[in-house]
Amino acid sequence: MTVLRPGHGPATPLRAAARHRFRARLDALEPGVRRDVVRLLTLLALLPLLLLLARGAVRLPHAFDPLALYGLAVLAGTVCLLHLAYSRYDDPAVRPLRSRPRHADAFPALPAQPRVSFLLAVRNERAHIEACVRSMAAVDYPDLQLVVVDDASDDGTPDVLERLAEELPLTLIRLEENLGKKGALVRACAVADGDVLLFTDSDCVVAPDAVRHCVTALVRHPELGAVSGHCRALNTDASLLARVQDIWYEGQFRISKAAEAAFGSVTCVSGPLAAFRREAIYNYLPAWAEDRFLGAPFRFATDRQLTGYVLGQAWRGRALKERHADSPFVREHDYPELRWEVGYTRSARVWTRVPSRPGSFLRQQIRWKKSFIRNLFFTGGFMWRRGPAAAALYYGHALWVIAAPALVVRHLLWAPLHLAGLLTLLYLGGIVLKGCVWGLAYRIDHPGDRSWRRRPLMSLLSCCVLAWLLPYALLTLRRGVWTRSAA
Repeated sequence: MTVLRPGHGPATPLRAAARHRFRARLDALEPGVRRDVVRLLTLLALLPLLLLLARGAVRLPHAFDPLALYGLAVLAGTVCLLHLAYSRYDDPAVRPLRSRPRHADAFPALPAQPRVSFLLAVRNERAHIEACVRSMAAVDYPDLQLVVVDDASDDGTPDVLERLAEELPLTLIRLEENLGKKGALVRACAVADGDVLLFTDSDCVVAPDAVRHCVTALVRHPELGAVSGHCRALNTDASLLARVQDIWYEGQFRISKAAEAAFGSVTCVSGPLAAFRREAIYNYLPAWAEDRFLGAPFRFATDRQLTGYVLGQAWRGRALKERHADSPFVREHDYPELRWEVGYTRSARVWTRVPSRPGSFLRQQIRWKKSFIRNLFFTGGFMWRRGPAAAALYYGHALWVIAAPALVVRHLLWAPLHLAGLLTLLYLGGIVLKGCVWGLAYRIDHPGDRSWRRRPLMSLLSCCVLAWLLPYALLTLRRGVWTRSAA
């Protein structure tokens, strides 16, 4: 499946052919030589940033400036992410991972062609649900079970699903009472019989080969308990906001998830395309569905929390299973708690409808902030056990998110009020520079696509608008309604 952004075609045939020849030559090299060449090319590409970082580090002791220190920390973090994503990441569906755990023999192998249960929960998505379900049914994987749960929709969605169930080989479950996304998906898991449980969202379209790539990654690497696919925006023609998010999504997956995958510790297997081994999550589904936080049911954290059960079951798994010992998900089969790895496969493609209007975008971002807060109290309690590199990525990102509101207040409110406008301009200039760096990384991956110029807009949006949402999300943590509308 090919999705083109409006007004931006692919690279010219000449550029595309040259790029294809270069990749073919690179892939033909011996694995060790290939790794060294990729590392060298990555260092050459990052050389301007490294020189800028070195220059700032040399000058800092002679004229200590908190703003300069903050800027150097952000630049160093950006360089580290880019280096990991481009020099250490391997797509597990394309080639064997270079870094494998010492305890790899402890993981049971999957069959050569495991059965896959493809699961979907939907509520009030009449306009888009048919495209999603048809894309699920059209994947090129032979041993596939499709299960769709209608979570008490009242907008005509059930009629669409009934019609599709007569035409396509899918199991349709209709709920009379709204359970929320997690509860609905657990109902689907109760009838799923696959070795791999694969989820998507009701506003997504899945590439025909996406399931095959996810399965290949899991079969080749038994230590992987889960893999995330690669998501882009489907409705880029809807608005400038949607097009900006499309470029942002590319970076969040291609760079952030790739960097985490270098250490087998992707902290969020994202809902648009999330593949889990049955053994890695089955016993923890009741804990997921009945998750509580601050004394109340928590309806968010669907993706992050489920990923957390895979990452942390070696330390938290036994207690979670004992808490839900009466559940059939625990009672019928007690899987061993293993120290699973979690990966990301760039070749498994999915497209999702992103919010195209400011109101729906802000509501989505508030939900994500609430998920971040909840997950910090769970995954943050054991992530330090997964090694220094994985821990540094996780806690570094958490610190950045937590500090963002204070930094915005200081630079966008306090500084102008105290006639320190230069401080504000320097701060905004640094934000734009970071966005340009991420945009240039996009251009390297997509030569000829001019969309990279929108990436600084997302950086400014994150700093000037989204940073304010964390305090609001904390204050409204108990308030939660499940909806996937991208209007």
